[in-house]
Amino acid sequence: MSEELITPEIFEHLVDLAAIALDPSQSDYLRGELNKQLKAINELIAIPIDESIPLAAHGVPYAQADASPLREDCWEACENPEEILAQVPVSEDGYIVVPDIPHSDLE
Repeated sequence: MSEELITPEIFEHLVDLAAIALDPSQSDYLRGELNKQLKAINELIAIPIDESIPLAAHGVPYAQADASPLREDCWEACENPEEILAQVPVSEDGYIVVPDIPHSDLE
């Protein structure tokens, strides 16, 4: 399998789609880290596995009876919401306001 890397052009396209701003050093660093991950994935894909081995979602099979029960989902009030809201750039009526992300058609 040939090793394909994320080129600077592809990376810039992904950054544009994600609507994030990175300076050149951040871009170089992040693209390098993503390429390291791709290299590791390609190395795993290259490992020959006999087709008789069943696929697994994880490495340790266990019976459902051995699984931990799901915890109850409970809402807990924050003791000091004003302290949290004081740290955000924009808030309104007790909510954090985030900027709109521009959407465009992907082709």
